[in-house]
Amino acid sequence: MRGLRLPGGQELPVLGQGTWGMGERRAQRAAEVAALQRGLDLGLGLIDTAEMYGSGGAEEVVGAAIAGRRDEVFLVSKVYPHNAGRRDAVAACERSLRRLGTDQLDLYLLHWRGSTPLAETLDAFEQLRADGKIRHYGVSNFGPGDMSELFESELGRRSATNQVLYNLTRRGIELDLLPWCREQELPVMAYSPIEQGRLLGEPALRRVADRHSVTPAQIAIAWVLAQDGVCAIPKAATVAHVEQNRAALDIELSTADLAELDAGFPAPPHPVPLEIL
Repeated sequence: MRGLRLPGGQELPVLGQGTWGMGERRAQRAAEVAALQRGLDLGLGLIDTAEMYGSGGAEEVVGAAIAGRRDEVFLVSKVYPHNAGRRDAVAACERSLRRLGTDQLDLYLLHWRGSTPLAETLDAFEQLRADGKIRHYGVSNFGPGDMSELFESELGRRSATNQVLYNLTRRGIELDLLPWCREQELPVMAYSPIEQGRLLGEPALRRVADRHSVTPAQIAIAWVLAQDGVCAIPKAATVAHVEQNRAALDIELSTADLAELDAGFPAPPHPVPLEIL
């Protein structure tokens, strides 16, 4: 598994597993656990979740999947903005740890920016890190202005990643946020790399997929993985789906492939506000 180097020197797997939408229906729980475990079998050790997903249900699914395999996992969870105060963030993290069945997160993210001052959230994150409950912290859904403000403080500059929406149809970050993160050597974690399936019928994507004898979804993931400094966390709720996602890691897109995808999915001509799902 290829990796991206975090600011502290550790490596973040370049392809992982998302859990948005998991933990919402008990009848699907066994299949979701099996999918995550199959991902671990295939080396997809990066697992991303959040207290928001399924109101904690996704964290419970992840906890069941990683039981007895914690050392194989780079575990990420996220805190609600309304839980991001000094005391509330610590309590929220402890609840997440209980649901996950572990005593430490590898990475804890502010899910999006809310009304709590950044300095207060960073103080809470630093306390959690000092107490050994998290190894690293960072942010999610932060635009260029937010990131610049974050990096004004020493604690903010300790952030390990920014998790944002990025795929072939959401390329606005290429004009400002992504170059800024690359300058700071800050990995970008791309969620929804296949746009929840909405882009899969596009002709350019299908043509490239046909040339490689793979699915459009695999090409969409391979395209994200071809971007410097970016990792991807596609969701897969079945074993077959997670196996397809893992196979995307082995696809090598040619210059011609990239040019065709560029033409079919052009980046916006000017900076746009950060898009969020």
